[in-house]
Amino acid sequence: MFRITQFMHELALAAREGRYPTIRSARPPGPVVIWNLIRRCNLTCAHCYALSADHDYAGELSHAEVNTVMDDLKAYRVPVLILSGGEPLLRPDLFEIAARAKAMRFYVGLSTNGTLIDAPMADRIAAAGFNYVGISLDGIAATHDKFRRLEGAYERSLAGIRLLHARGVKVGLRYTMTAMNAHDLPALLQLMRDEGVDKFYFSHLNYAGRGNIHRAKDAQFAATRDALDLLFDRAWDAVQQGLDEEYVTGNNDADGPWLLHWLQRRHPTLQARFGQALRSRLVAWGGNSSGVNVANIDNLGNVHPDTMWWHHTLGNVRERPFSAIWSDVSEPLMAGLKAQPRPVEGRCAACAHRDICGGNTRVRAQQVTGNPWAEDPGCYLTDDEIGVQGGGERVALTPFAGRRRVPVAVVAE
Repeated sequence: MFRITQFMHELALAAREGRYPTIRSARPPGPVVIWNLIRRCNLTCAHCYALSADHDYAGELSHAEVNTVMDDLKAYRVPVLILSGGEPLLRPDLFEIAARAKAMRFYVGLSTNGTLIDAPMADRIAAAGFNYVGISLDGIAATHDKFRRLEGAYERSLAGIRLLHARGVKVGLRYTMTAMNAHDLPALLQLMRDEGVDKFYFSHLNYAGRGNIHRAKDAQFAATRDALDLLFDRAWDAVQQGLDEEYVTGNNDADGPWLLHWLQRRHPTLQARFGQALRSRLVAWGGNSSGVNVANIDNLGNVHPDTMWWHHTLGNVRERPFSAIWSDVSEPLMAGLKAQPRPVEGRCAACAHRDICGGNTRVRAQQVTGNPWAEDPGCYLTDDEIGVQGGGERVALTPFAGRRRVPVAVVAE
């Protein structure tokens, strides 16, 4: 999770006070757990990583099993549970699970498509005390409906957002950009502001198949760079206006180095004064957290390094506690993900910003090459921007010199 607004606040404070603020870094007590409690969904979205449909799935964790896992998660000092699906509102005992999680003092988030939120459901969600509710929108009206494969899905989700907002629930928009919906990003950002939505989560698509040639001219990479510039501009503007808006991104840790390039292009004076301090903060952030500070439990109890690793199971909570699975570095993938630095290869190994992004999203490399440590095909930075020459040899790159990676506390989305 890349917290754009947090860094913008720090830069604004540095500009006012003449020095970059001192930020305490701390190791998170345990991973954020994204828990797919149910696979069933009332939608069949085109980009669903769970491949859900509107029918029951056999073998899902029972209520008693969920409670047993929750006890282990608490003992392991997991701070955050994000309850997801499928569509979690279809699970009959969702609110019992949420109530228990809140009583155990977890930070509890809910990830939903929003189409099932009518007034009575909004009342239940508000009464449950979720710390945050994320609702996915893929675009405006027809664009969203096409992605969700349901006419009227946009209006139903927007109605759910408004009902929750009226009840004082913290709500965020969740958006995954593709070539088919990139044009709707400005309108979604305006919708966020018009509706008073608290947060905007921009997810990069974990697409695969991109090579290393002409990245700056590649249409998909160019669209990504333009989108990040827009998000950074928007977040900076919100901070300058004193607006209570939060912008975050996920699934591409090249966003950290790109923030440095954005600062150099948009605000060169701030870059000259505080660029090195910002870089130190980005190193402290540390980049990709799959297998370290982010975990996933699916509906069957299988544990994965994150939600994009459903094809790779680390173990099952029916057979071993989550705490034992997550701590086991005899599993080769987990050993590599927990290593500092990770054993990445190619241009990632030579990258001058490796200490910021942590090697980026390993699942893309694994899906394309079969090797989880190959260079990330989804990195949208050019060789020049990461200080790499043709053969993967690192060259001097200023003013962003390398620094040691330091773990920092993770706050739930």
